[in-house]
Amino acid sequence: MTRKTLLLACVLLVGLGAWAAPKPGGEMVIGFGTDPESLDPNKITSAPAGMVLTHIAETLLLMTEDLKVAPLLVENWTISEDGLNVLLYVRKGVVFHDGAPLNAEAVKVNLERFRKSTYAFLLFPRVNTIDVVDEYTVRLNLDKPFAPLIAHLTHNFVAIVSPKQIAELPEGKDIAEPVGTGPFKFDKWVRGDYVRIVRNDNYWGEKPYLDSVVFKVVPSDATRLVLLETGQIHAMMRVPPLDAPRVAATKGLELLQIPSVRTIYIAFNYQKAPFTDVRVRQAINYAVDKEAIVKEILGGVGGVSDAAIMPLVFGHSPQEPYKYDPEKAKSLLADAGFPKGFKCTLYHPTGRYMKDAAVAEAVQAYLLEVGIEAQLITMEWAAYLAFLRKPVNEATFDMFMLGWGCVTLDADYGLFALFHTSEWAPVGSNRSFYSNPTVDSLLELGRVAPDPTSRKAIYASALKTLWEDAGWLYLHYEGQLNAQRTVAKGLIHHPREYILAHKAWLDQ
Repeated sequence: MTRKTLLLACVLLVGLGAWAAPKPGGEMVIGFGTDPESLDPNKITSAPAGMVLTHIAETLLLMTEDLKVAPLLVENWTISEDGLNVLLYVRKGVVFHDGAPLNAEAVKVNLERFRKSTYAFLLFPRVNTIDVVDEYTVRLNLDKPFAPLIAHLTHNFVAIVSPKQIAELPEGKDIAEPVGTGPFKFDKWVRGDYVRIVRNDNYWGEKPYLDSVVFKVVPSDATRLVLLETGQIHAMMRVPPLDAPRVAATKGLELLQIPSVRTIYIAFNYQKAPFTDVRVRQAINYAVDKEAIVKEILGGVGGVSDAAIMPLVFGHSPQEPYKYDPEKAKSLLADAGFPKGFKCTLYHPTGRYMKDAAVAEAVQAYLLEVGIEAQLITMEWAAYLAFLRKPVNEATFDMFMLGWGCVTLDADYGLFALFHTSEWAPVGSNRSFYSNPTVDSLLELGRVAPDPTSRKAIYASALKTLWEDAGWLYLHYEGQLNAQRTVAKGLIHHPREYILAHKAWLDQ
């Protein structure tokens, strides 16, 4: 059994045993760690926001829980022989929550609006123009063949909302209450507390069983677990690894281990000394014991990074991990002119990733052993993302922790957004201001290469360069450790780090 098959087997086991007939009605409460930063497809940048939005606003294509591309709002698609024209055949008979019809014009309006998104690189500039061929056919005209395009159309940040809502949106305003085509409709958002969605009785597909779903914001892992144990929530994300055996042994609870496609890293301000020196960046990689972090803090739920993308992603090419070697780290620091180390800041989130604060504290301790005094600073999630989206001349941070879920399963998404010079914040997600002409060229070539074999070779070269350049402090890729009450049936715990309630019900 391959690594990918083994990991995906965990997904397919979720929900087995839920053989009772579904019961309509009721409200399900799902606990997660951070409030969405936005619910506007053009503004969201994180999985928590994507998880909420995917229930409300659907995408053209779907990435299933077993990581296959499937039709959704587009029933079929064709690509011309030269790869320069893509025809999308829009599903007929679908209406938005406000009654507006889904048609080719609605798709075009959304995709044109997406040109201004932080994640515009998913489609543009390769897509030159967008044509409405007929009422239910859209043509994408490309300047060059674009290998990851179909996978990118599954991304939840390319969700489709009502063209009426877009037309009526005041200039400069974001969508706060999305109007989509999904099985649930937006109801209420109390910032920092919860988002509530309600059943869409006019849904085009299989209608949901639940009356409503509440996504409850609970930053503390321990508190989420208490709420689950006491029945105040029905499912939760990120069980603390040390509590996993107790959860598994508790009657009325289910422990679920699911793969994710997320890589956790600590980025450097690549344009700020001393991080401009590759010896400093390499020293930091040698200074941190990643194996101990995975084993002792994550409880083995995940693995040490061997590339800037994790093994499930197309284009992954394993590198030799930086061994834990504090003496080598000290030697490199001395060579770089810092024999006694230096002081810096390390920003990190809390409640967003598995044991993120504890991982940051461990990194701080390891760095101190080689003379680097890192001051830990954390902030609320939405404010944290905004802080890290400042342009290079305003960026005051030295290092920061983030994760990246490569949800399209293509190396283009996992690398172009984070390492290409054109994606420097605030335009894109290259918040570390990494820039390397060799990497830029390889990533551009990987987007348009004609076949998978050549693309794999290109990404292998890019990953090798990024590794030797120590573009990040490479930490680990995560698994997911979730839990739910046994009365919660039909939930899908997706590798994209979503708990999906589309077909869920309460057996009580």
